[in-house]
Amino acid sequence: MKKSVLFFDIDGTLLSEKTGKIPESAVQALHEARRRGHMLFINTGRTKCSVPDEIRSYPFDGFLCGCGTGIYCHGEELFTSSLPRERGRELIAMAKACGIGAVAEGQEDIYFPEKPGRFKVLEMMREHFKTRRMGIEHTLESGGFVYDKLFVFADEQSRMQRFLDFVDEDMEAMDRGDGAWEIIQKGYSKATACRFILDRFGFAMDQAYVFGDSSNDLAMFEFADHAVAMGCHDPVLDPHAEYVTAEVEQDGIARALEHYGLI
Repeated sequence: MKKSVLFFDIDGTLLSEKTGKIPESAVQALHEARRRGHMLFINTGRTKCSVPDEIRSYPFDGFLCGCGTGIYCHGEELFTSSLPRERGRELIAMAKACGIGAVAEGQEDIYFPEKPGRFKVLEMMREHFKTRRMGIEHTLESGGFVYDKLFVFADEQSRMQRFLDFVDEDMEAMDRGDGAWEIIQKGYSKATACRFILDRFGFAMDQAYVFGDSSNDLAMFEFADHAVAMGCHDPVLDPHAEYVTAEVEQDGIARALEHYGLI
């Protein structure tokens, strides 16, 4: 069998958002794919530090993090790109001036506002990462860190357009719905991460398969010939999905790998 390279999103793709676990069928499928010689990579918007332990314990060859800003393979750091410290501070200051809730995502930690605010999802994130002993060493306002990207929250009190205009110089804003936006460095995406790995290991385009469910998977869906959407997915992926599999909890990953004869 021709060896392939497989790129997986995490949340809603490998990791069930209902159970918080990887289905056993997906675990077995990953092991079988690895046994057959395929390379397996996580390709996520999460930065390195926030990849869940549940994911780290499985047989991945590497982790493509922060929408292409951190690339790690077989325990080696191959590429990273963080925002210049001064620019990073400017973005945080503007978010505050525009009444926007912001979380800074770095390779080593996550950075939250010093005081709780009105954005419930942000506060839920804070509590989640606190259980992992993250997001507590430095506050967003402290300035004692560098980071790769932002996740921001806006409501009717926010001046979101002013913020979008300010970041447009060097950042791309991705609307995640319900007032949430992912703010990533221009020139980097899940697609650039895929391209890096294909070039590094000499894979052709027809050897690459991507698996995802949300709008931040769009770049890699546009990039790859073989794009697999989970049964529950954002409709923005539909024009680029070659195959729609079942939901995560309904053995979606295993079914997709079987469909393509990868296992």
